[in-house]
Amino acid sequence: MESSFECGRNTKDVSLHELRDRLQEFAEIRGWEQYHSPRNLLLALVGEVGELSEIFQWKGEVAKGLPNWSSDDKEHLEEELSDVLLYLIRLADVCGLDLGQAALTKIVKNARKYPVGN
Repeated sequence: MESSFECGRNTKDVSLHELRDRLQEFAEIRGWEQYHSPRNLLLALVGEVGELSEIFQWKGEVAKGLPNWSSDDKEHLEEELSDVLLYLIRLADVCGLDLGQAALTKIVKNARKYPVGN
């Protein structure tokens, strides 16, 4: 039986709410909630962004789709992007924010701020 923390690659769309719930459960069963203050999560997020930046450091511009990257390099990028996403979702949750709704609201604000043709 597959645990709630194991999953194979599939084509199922994953919602931010599902990720939020799984992260909450993950932290809860490990007793990590006491460490998941907004400040601590933000600092962890910044560290992960640094690790993500290191992947691109010294590469110059890269083509969309990363055609010249090895599968190992792409897997490493996936892992670091995932770490950033997961910390961001956890931070929003601990702050009591709906990240998905906030992102949609921000897109609307940006559309007003930057109308087509300007």
